[in-house]
Amino acid sequence: MTPFSTKARLSLCLLLCATAGCSFAPRYSVPNPTVNQEPLPASYKEKPSKSKDGGNWRVANPSDSLKRGAWWTIYNDPELNRLEDQLNVNNQNIKQSYENFLQARALASETAAQLYPTLTLNGSYTRSRAAQALPATSIMTALDVSWEPDIWGKVRNALKAAEYNAQLSAADLENLRLSEQASLAQIFFQLRGQDLLQRLYNETIIQDKKALEYNKAQFETGITDQISVVEATNTLQNAQATAVNIGVARAQFEHAIAVLLGKVASNFSIPVKALDRTPPAVPVGLPSELVERRPDVAAAERAIAAANAQIGMAYAAYFPAVTFGADRGFQSNKFSRLLDTHNSIWSVGPSVSETIYDAGLRSATVKQYIATYNAALAGYRQTVLTAFQQVEDGLAQTRIYSKQLVLQKQAAESAQTFVKLEMARYQTGIDPYLDVVTAQNTLLADQQAVINVQVLGMTSSVQLIKALGGGWDRSQLPTPHQVGKPATKAESTIQQ
Repeated sequence: MTPFSTKARLSLCLLLCATAGCSFAPRYSVPNPTVNQEPLPASYKEKPSKSKDGGNWRVANPSDSLKRGAWWTIYNDPELNRLEDQLNVNNQNIKQSYENFLQARALASETAAQLYPTLTLNGSYTRSRAAQALPATSIMTALDVSWEPDIWGKVRNALKAAEYNAQLSAADLENLRLSEQASLAQIFFQLRGQDLLQRLYNETIIQDKKALEYNKAQFETGITDQISVVEATNTLQNAQATAVNIGVARAQFEHAIAVLLGKVASNFSIPVKALDRTPPAVPVGLPSELVERRPDVAAAERAIAAANAQIGMAYAAYFPAVTFGADRGFQSNKFSRLLDTHNSIWSVGPSVSETIYDAGLRSATVKQYIATYNAALAGYRQTVLTAFQQVEDGLAQTRIYSKQLVLQKQAAESAQTFVKLEMARYQTGIDPYLDVVTAQNTLLADQQAVINVQVLGMTSSVQLIKALGGGWDRSQLPTPHQVGKPATKAESTIQQ
């Protein structure tokens, strides 16, 4: 057997092993999302039912679902729809997260390139002279080919880890997008609540001015004393001061929305319009579906998969690295004779390297990635626990605020009756005007409470939708193959 055939057979054996794809990564499957394999509940504990819910809010029918990618349309508010559309295009946090995703995709493409040979074209021209010798010219050109076959699966596991991390980045992008969308909706309803509160105080000021004029007339005719005028004046002044203060919160909400939309706060404004909506019926679904509907849960699970692949990378370091190299070129002292056959040069052959001693580096690396895997698993389960907590919180808040709103409106109606009765007693001289002021303050406080609960009901429904994943599901996550593709020219353009 010739030396050449021995080399050829060795190369073929290594090539077949590389093609077969050895891998030392543990077999991966999505882990149980709960601690000690606790089964997921069949239904949510806080889901409203006719037996315990005294409010008006209900969940949607099981057949209903949030509109994928545009969950805010459930509120049927054209202004909110317009703002959310602007946010999806111009929000800078979303853009930053998107670029992070493209970076993760590029890293996957970089890793995939290591599976293929590297071709290098070299050329040189040298003019030299040694002592007591004539000048010499050397011209050389060569094509170098180098390839390290992935015999032990190190590169393939690195590629898997990079692709899983890119999927993780895609899930993080969707989670951030959902958070920004929910923040906009919550701030929008809070701003509309301030507009409703402003309307309440504007109407209160009108009534207080009428009351002041009435008391002045009564005082001037000698029917009542001056203290009634002072009390009416003080009531009006307090209402006016509070009405002015409402503008502070509204301005801050408006400025916050501008930042979410990528706009300069100085150039942005939203027309005044009082809140006139109630929480819609939200399609809750089944608890068993929650882990598929939350992008943060998907991101946490992809972190486990990436850590699992990294364990395979660490184990592959225990085995030798094999590199195949080949050079083919020409060398001459004249350009005219460079490509002559007798001036050709070549070399070919494999090289093998193996670490004999590393002071425990490889062992420590394996332990590191095993710990990373276990930490990612704990993070995944904690994310699932938090997801269920947030859904139950959202359900409880929305249900309870709905019930509270009914009772609070009844209290406001009673306070309205209180004011009418007390005013009648004052006008007939039975009670002093101080009792009327007390009744008016009670009414105003109850009316404010109604508005406050209305806003809380709307914002809690947004929190619930966010906790449910906002219409997203795991099927929207790009596959490892998709994230491994290089970015398009448009995606790779530097933004101005």
